[in-house]
Amino acid sequence: MQLSDRITGLCLVALGGAAVYGATQQPGVPGQDVGPSVFPMVIGLGLIGCGALVALRVGRSFEAPDEVVPPEPGEAMAAPPRFAEWRAFLPPLLLVFYMLAVDTLGFLLVAAAITLVVCLTLGARLRLALPLAVLAPIGIHAVFVRLLRVPLPDGLLTLPW
Repeated sequence: MQLSDRITGLCLVALGGAAVYGATQQPGVPGQDVGPSVFPMVIGLGLIGCGALVALRVGRSFEAPDEVVPPEPGEAMAAPPRFAEWRAFLPPLLLVFYMLAVDTLGFLLVAAAITLVVCLTLGARLRLALPLAVLAPIGIHAVFVRLLRVPLPDGLLTLPW
């Protein structure tokens, strides 16, 4: 097992633990069985479970070294993923960036930056990553603000809708 799998799993467990702790701090609503703490509690428990599965290597299979076929003479080998050494730290770093910057910069700019970083880290070309980084946050913003009526921080960009 690679060390990055364990680190990623442990980060998911820690994030889930923080969500569960935050859910226990929410006051209940008198007369209602389902209060504001149920959703973060379910998400936190799910993150703890998934993180434990990732850290313990459940459901993960690797090719045996003798099954790997070397490239033919003249064929190019696949390039290793970009930033492979520290990719396990990317999700918690991006989450912290989102929490710190979303009120100041706004949802659209922060989500676009996060989408661009994730696409480029996973090896996407800039001509695919850039339109995705622009269109995906606009689509998410439109769904949440227009359809679900959930306010998202505008920050530096105020949109007409």
